[in-house]
Amino acid sequence: MNRYSFRIACIVFLVIGLAGAAAAQGRGCSNDTLKGAWGYTETGSVILPASLGGTVVTAAAVGRYDFDKAGNFEGEQYSSANGVVGPDTKQGTYTINRDCTGTLTLTAYRGGVAQRESVWAFVINDDGREMRAIVTKMVAVTPYPPPNDRISLMPIMTMTATRGIPGREHDK
Repeated sequence: MNRYSFRIACIVFLVIGLAGAAAAQGRGCSNDTLKGAWGYTETGSVILPASLGGTVVTAAAVGRYDFDKAGNFEGEQYSSANGVVGPDTKQGTYTINRDCTGTLTLTAYRGGVAQRESVWAFVINDDGREMRAIVTKMVAVTPYPPPNDRISLMPIMTMTATRGIPGREHDK
């Protein structure tokens, strides 16, 4: 291969590589990116307000979410708060931006009774197969009597989720 042919080959590979990168960046994320079933793990702690003793509660959960294309999701999990383990269900909404960041806003229920509401900031990576998130807001909604039926908490919780659960729809 002479010098001229080598230069032409390098330019062709460069142009093809840049075109592919530009096309990938142009796609971005949408509701289709989340559609389907995801398995997740949450870990961290929640600091109760001083009025409730300022106690640090360690927490963890493992579960699944099912996202639709309309900005809604639901899920089931087993969670542990200071070692007390039990099943929860979740319902909520999501928004996702073209840059693959977004928010989940959800309510967690135990025995059909709302327990807490939270907002999570997330990012999608690994070509739409993984989600990483952190809680930005959490409110306990029961069992506190009015007027204190909503107690702001200080969460330090993260989540990692992966796309696809066997036997569940998870097409992109």
